[in-house]
Amino acid sequence: MEDMRGKAQKGLLASLCLLLAACSSQPDAGSAGNWRGYTQTGLASYYADRYHNKKTASGEPYQKGANTAAHMTLPFGAMVRVTNLANGKSVVVRVNDRGNFPRGRVIDLSRAAFSTIGNTRSGLLKVRVEVL
Repeated sequence: MEDMRGKAQKGLLASLCLLLAACSSQPDAGSAGNWRGYTQTGLASYYADRYHNKKTASGEPYQKGANTAAHMTLPFGAMVRVTNLANGKSVVVRVNDRGNFPRGRVIDLSRAAFSTIGNTRSGLLKVRVEVL
């Protein structure tokens, strides 16, 4: 009887592991995967200078002069075109961080990327995000 119970527990554990593995829906890091063509509209902000050289969620340091960004769900390494809807200027950035943004905010850009498409004094820009 104990042998049957042990086998049932092992079977249940194996089934649970397979179920959890099947639930992973994020594309591989470093690729746009199923996200290619995804678009989103909302507000963009930029990192404060105090975060320069601080570790991002991907493990690499934030560099204010690089064209990088934080996004809540896009995979690390995804290349994204961010277009300022007010002036049509755009910049391509690489997602290397996560963010927990206030409502309406969709992306947090490096200082260099933000200043390419708008004035940092504005603080926020209405943008369209497109995964390349």
